Amino acid sequence: MTRAPSFAGVILAAGNSSRMGRDKALLPWPPATAGQAPSSETFLSAAIRSLSRATDFVVVVVGENERALAPIIFAHGASLVVNPDPSRGQFSSLQVGLGEVLNHGRDAAMVTLVDRPPVSDATIQILLRGFETADDNIWAVVPEYSGKHGHPYLAGREMIEAFLRATATTIAREIEHKHQTHIQYVRVEDPFVSLNINTPEDYALLLPRPACT
Repeated sequence: MTRAPSFAGVILAAGNSSRMGRDKALLPWPPATAGQAPSSETFLSAAIRSLSRATDFVVVVVGENERALAPIIFAHGASLVVNPDPSRGQFSSLQVGLGEVLNHGRDAAMVTLVDRPPVSDATIQILLRGFETADDNIWAVVPEYSGKHGHPYLAGREMIEAFLRATATTIAREIEHKHQTHIQYVRVEDPFVSLNINTPEDYALLLPRPACT
């Protein structure tokens, strides 16, 4: 059966980026090499642009960094919602974001994290097609690259409600495992789906490699 849901985009950006030493949402994308001017694009703005092309609207979940991120969010046509207590963990931000999705009358969400480069448009289209053509018992479509699962993933109403019923201290992976039979994993050729940028060293690995001579 073919489904064509109306998706909202959700970007989780409320973390304190303690290991990076600066807000990962504000990291320039792409990173500049020595001597280059920093890009005006950031992880956050790139994520908004990426999701905006495939969703009706994008909401960014922020925390204590609201003041720093709000200008970027609004300048790129997204909205924000504040997690009042990000110390509860990333899952609490997911619940805040998905609650906003339902408040806006949507039954499906494309969820991603702000601490990674945006995936390709081709990857997003593969995920959308996977969800639209999935059996009725499929609640979510998750990308897989080299055996690792990642983001953005697509969650339908049933998966959203399963996330919202859980306690705020839960880990999203636990909910996924509990409902494994309702999740479809889609292989993509995009390493960014499973790439986490947590430290300056991780970010440095994104710099272009010098050409071999």
